[in-house]
Amino acid sequence: MKRFDVVVVSLTGLAAFAGSAFAQCGGSNEASTKPSHKTSLVAFVNEQADKDIVDTAVAAGSFKTLAAALQAAGLVDTLKSKGPFTVFAPTDEAFAKLPKGTLETLLKPENKAKLAAILTYHVVAGEVLAKDVKTGAAVTVNGQRIELVAKDGKVTVDGAKVTAADVKASNGVIHVIDTVILPSDQNIVQTAIKAGSFKTLATLIEKAGLVDTLSGPGPFTVFAPTDEAFAKLPKEVVASLLTPEGKEKLTKILTYHVVSGRVFSDKVASKGWTSGTVNGTELTSKVEGGKVLINNATVTGTDIDASNGVIHVIDTVLIPK
Repeated sequence: MKRFDVVVVSLTGLAAFAGSAFAQCGGSNEASTKPSHKTSLVAFVNEQADKDIVDTAVAAGSFKTLAAALQAAGLVDTLKSKGPFTVFAPTDEAFAKLPKGTLETLLKPENKAKLAAILTYHVVAGEVLAKDVKTGAAVTVNGQRIELVAKDGKVTVDGAKVTAADVKASNGVIHVIDTVILPSDQNIVQTAIKAGSFKTLATLIEKAGLVDTLSGPGPFTVFAPTDEAFAKLPKEVVASLLTPEGKEKLTKILTYHVVSGRVFSDKVASKGWTSGTVNGTELTSKVEGGKVLINNATVTGTDIDASNGVIHVIDTVLIPK
């Protein structure tokens, strides 16, 4: 828990680009616009709380790389809009911690979508102040969820430490983090294959001709039977599904495990949850003995993020009527 249009630049070039981006965003490189060493970041910026999130970050002077990245990803206008937004903002030092060459690669025009996905993973809709942060998951503008941990007066976001909180802006709030957090960049099919426990499912998806669909933009929610789940079926049933004559039936079964949109575990576990599937029929959940069941299948794993959706693990293959 779970991507910035410019040419490849050297670090020197990036700094120059950042300065240009600052100017375009309404910022300045003059020393008078930056907090002195005697002034805290939060106190300095909160004196200028009439500025939007982008201009606030520019004024702080600690987010040159972030400003350049937002410009390259085409997200400046979005984060200058009404919002409100909560932004977990990595400092220049946070970006410097990325493996060598990563930032330059992300700044290539062909990687604009990937860069935008990373940046929007740092943004949550609405204004969430430090006092309201609780341990749990939050859905980002990217669509994937970040994991928040609040303990002993400290907060981490996917393991990144919040080093300054409640930097106010006219359209939201900024919390400063010390590490760039990265969403999943693997689609549902790639994620299932990488997990290693869905070999049968991956084979059947390929046989049914559904790889391109489940690798597409989606998003989708997949209730994924494990290899052990498929092993419960009579061998002759699985064998028949793998024949050309069984392709239509196989497709109906597999699409019965897929719901449009991202549906996370808290919603699946809510009382009376029902959803139509890509198959056209419905799935229903219930909670029994502390376990969540989808029809007659027990959910054994939840909220596995993919770039185009989310996977929940089930122990039984669902068969549509």
